Amino acid sequence: MELRHLRYFVAVADTCHFGQAAEQLHVAQPALSYAIRQLETELDVTLFHRTTRQVSLTPAGEFLRAEAMRILAGVDDAERGVRRIARGRGGLLRLGLTGTAAFSHLPRIARIVKRELPDVALEIHADMLTPDQCDSLRTGALDLGLLRPPAVGDGVEMTVIDTESLVLAVSADHRLAAEPVVSMADLRTEPFIGYASRDSAVNEAVLRSCRRAGFVPNREHTAAGTAVLLALVAADLGIAVVPESVRALPLDGVVFRDLLDGGTVELALAWKRAVDREGLANPLVDAVVGILAPALGREYAGSLEEIL
Repeated sequence: MELRHLRYFVAVADTCHFGQAAEQLHVAQPALSYAIRQLETELDVTLFHRTTRQVSLTPAGEFLRAEAMRILAGVDDAERGVRRIARGRGGLLRLGLTGTAAFSHLPRIARIVKRELPDVALEIHADMLTPDQCDSLRTGALDLGLLRPPAVGDGVEMTVIDTESLVLAVSADHRLAAEPVVSMADLRTEPFIGYASRDSAVNEAVLRSCRRAGFVPNREHTAAGTAVLLALVAADLGIAVVPESVRALPLDGVVFRDLLDGGTVELALAWKRAVDREGLANPLVDAVVGILAPALGREYAGSLEEIL
């Protein structure tokens, strides 16, 4: 049974007239009649009562009409779905995010994708450090990442969407908690808490800021993620210098203070580099980056204007 035969059958069943059905299908009436006879022979049933004055469905024909409508609707849906995916307008996108980006940027990303690409489903992989995201992008475990540049290793492309100031996190009873603004030099003798990853972009940015202030940070504790890092700060085991978006993670016993010379860290969308134009390019990733980069860039530019 061919889809062509089902489409022919439904046209005749809807019109109950071979001539009208042939006109709708843009085929010759003898060819249509022959196709219906082929279908009846294949199924070994009579689908239509035929007289010189009228054509009507048999009970078997009524049943086949309902099933054929369902089958053809499913085929049409599949065709539309395949075309949407091929154009990058539908499908599953696996998105990795750094710990802080899940709080500061994920809500905006989800809203933008839902509005602009409603047929795209997001699978979220949160609290992933940059090295892990880069590895997952290269292996195909992730389609898109939101990470801190620079990328670790080869084969990853990026576009920066935000730049965040670094701020100070201290326990509520720390001596610096009473200061509205702190300088990096004030942290010279403090024990630091940093991220455990050797390739942490935040650790590198903090180290650069400390060196500009004339000292190397004394890192006494490390944490695998931001939540644990803040818990160590709350326990007064040290201070931490973190991206400003960490303010979105309020924790009892932790206060945040602006740093005069803390420096900044970038946030970027990242994806696997295509080998060539016809190699590993993913139309869905292209489409999502195409809507997110300008939209988030505008929001970032707007926030800068408000600050300035």
